[in-house]
Amino acid sequence: MFRRLGKWLGIAAAMVLMSPLLAMAQTAGSTGGGDGLRAGLIGLGAGIGVGIAALGCGMGQGKLAAAAMESIGRNPNSTNQLFVPMIIGLAFVESLTLYSLVISFILQGKI
Repeated sequence: MFRRLGKWLGIAAAMVLMSPLLAMAQTAGSTGGGDGLRAGLIGLGAGIGVGIAALGCGMGQGKLAAAAMESIGRNPNSTNQLFVPMIIGLAFVESLTLYSLVISFILQGKI
């Protein structure tokens, strides 16, 4: 149990240490007040927001496609009736991630 946990923690630590983000890290500019902290929190919030949106979008699209495939498997004659609503649903789910991406770009512009 502990070997497996240690293995996964080692893999996670190696991924973090080999991340290109650490190589591109910059020192904070010498701005007065808390502007550096504000900019960092905005950047962190934008990145976490896009990550959560992408995770939710992927889970929603997987669930939607699985349900559509299951219903087509149970009733193959309903393929034509399920295809268009499934594509429209996938487009709506994907649009939520794109909205999150646009909001993160707007937040990045405020840094």
